[in-house]
Formats: sequence, C-alpha cells, structure tokens
Amino acid sequence: MVPYVRIVHTTPAGLDPDIAFEPLPVRRARCADGAGTLAPLFFSDDDMDIARAKAVCSSCALREECLQNAIARREAYGVWGGVLLIDGEPTRFARRRGRPARDRIEIAAEEVPIPAHLVA
Repeated sequence: MVPYVRIVHTTPAGLDPDIAFEPLPVRRARCADGAGTLAPLFFSDDDMDIARAKAVCSSCALREECLQNAIARREAYGVWGGVLLIDGEPTRFARRRGRPARDRIEIAAEEVPIPAHLVA
C-alpha cells in the first residue's frame, strides 16, 4: 500500500518566511484509510480477498506508482497496484502451497463501498 503524505508546514531553507508557501496537494491511495482496516485484504491467501483488493486498486489514481514502488522495494507478497506479488514476482493467481499449478478463471468481484465511519 502506498502511504498517505503528511504535510508539515515549514518554510524551505533559503526562502523568505514572509512569502506564502503552498505545499503540494495530498495524494492518497484508495487503500490508505488511516487505520489499516483494509490491510488484511491485501495480504490474504483467500481468492475472494485478493479479488476485493484488486477491485479497490482498479480505480486508484496511484495504481501504477504503487506497483512500481513495491517492485523497487522488493515486496515479497501481497496485492500492490492491483497486481498480486508472490516471491516478489507479479502473478495472476495465488497458488496454494504444495499444490501444482492449474488453469483457473480470473475472479472478478464487485468493490464493496467502505462505510463512512471507517474512513478517516
């Protein structure tokens, strides 16, 4: 998950403190709810949880950046930018431990809206 950006209002070195300084706009990933309540979806072994995590990522503006950062950080496992990483490699499906690979249809799940009281 891409963390949200916390803005600290300070004057950059070398600038006059009387000049108004506008920080960059905050960009939040859809998965960053501030409380980590969605984190279990992104690190689950359950196919339906993985599909739900991918659905959350599907309309996130930071999807590509999230995936590239996860690959650069060598994240071993989880859904990042709508892609499942296993052993640091992008994969289409989660394979259960000890089971041979098999052809499977892709799981599509509707995104469940996050209740307003859970969103910071």
